[in-house]
Amino acid sequence: MKLLSVNIGRPRVNPWREATTTGIDKRPVAGPVTVAAPRTHGTGEVGLAGDRAHDVKHHGGPDQAVYAYAREDLDAWEAELGKTLTNGVFGENLTTEGVDVNGALIGERWRIGPDVLLEVTRPRIPCSTFEGWMDRTHWVRQFTAAAKPGTYLRVITGGEIRPQDPIVIEHRPGHDVSVALAFRAMTREPDLLPRLLAADALPESDRAKITRRLAA
Repeated sequence: MKLLSVNIGRPRVNPWREATTTGIDKRPVAGPVTVAAPRTHGTGEVGLAGDRAHDVKHHGGPDQAVYAYAREDLDAWEAELGKTLTNGVFGENLTTEGVDVNGALIGERWRIGPDVLLEVTRPRIPCSTFEGWMDRTHWVRQFTAAAKPGTYLRVITGGEIRPQDPIVIEHRPGHDVSVALAFRAMTREPDLLPRLLAADALPESDRAKITRRLAA
């Protein structure tokens, strides 16, 4: 298991949301790249130096510090879409090889290189900016149906990462709440929501939303 590329966003005007900027256009960089935990949500801070979130309501902050997507899943999408998909094209910070990103458990911890320790927190939920960026009608629906969302991670221990760094799974929690299961529960299968509460590492904001939905 290894890190294929580290991808940093290039700010650009977001034509899919009025008067906004987006950082979805992420490109591989040579590294090393410094990784540190954002201090708070709502400021645009993310985990990788040189990058930032522009839709600060929905992105960035400690629980969405880093976004990872598997190269194997990008390859599958290439075949389905009939187009080349470069590392970073889904807006991911980390493009991985050999890691079951969607099968990762909420709370699973990844060691990347000698220094950095990240913790799986929640799936990526697709939005209109992602659909516009992909220039594909009904992309959100198609992406959701595939249930291969990739995962957000929080920074437990900072440091430096670079392409080709090994990835080691240092901890797997005792529950069965995977990234793919959480995605299905949060999108098309709300009957699965009670199962997510077994994952202690789930962000408190998600836990609160689930609790409210279950109480309604």
